[in-house]
Amino acid sequence: MYFAALLARTEDGWEASDTELDDVETLSDLADLAREASPDEDTVLVLIEQEDAWFGVVRVDGEEDPRIYVSDAAAAARSSYGEILLTDELLGREPGDEGDDLDALDLDGTEDGESDDEEEGGGADAAAGSGEAVPHGPVGDAEVLDDLGVSEKELRSMSGDAVGEIAEALGALDVLETVR
Repeated sequence: MYFAALLARTEDGWEASDTELDDVETLSDLADLAREASPDEDTVLVLIEQEDAWFGVVRVDGEEDPRIYVSDAAAAARSSYGEILLTDELLGREPGDEGDDLDALDLDGTEDGESDDEEEGGGADAAAGSGEAVPHGPVGDAEVLDDLGVSEKELRSMSGDAVGEIAEALGALDVLETVR
């Protein structure tokens, strides 16, 4: 089960709205959705969680590039919403490095270059669109919420209801609960 919410900082405090990510296919789509939530180009946070498996924070400040933190890249790679966040840049890869050259092709006779072992449970690599392993554990900008009162150490130690913990630290738990 997934939960996704937008928290937009305004002059009057935080405003929350739940959001459907069904039409979001790329990080750019997600950033545009966040920007629409704040016409004054204030800070908007997109908070996404999948039960106790992983959570992600995307911060959009006006027209700046989004800043992203994902608590567990390998778990997120198995999720369609997580795949949106796990960009090549976030994973430290060269853009377009998705095995397009002949050296990277797996020509063992299985469909789509997947071996039988990957089909049984090691699908995180395939889900991320690259032959390189997706790291277990956090990736991205762990300082994404520092100036809002959530330190890197606090963010990295969150689990369970991380979205609730973040909202509480921001003083936005009541508004978040109205959209849950």
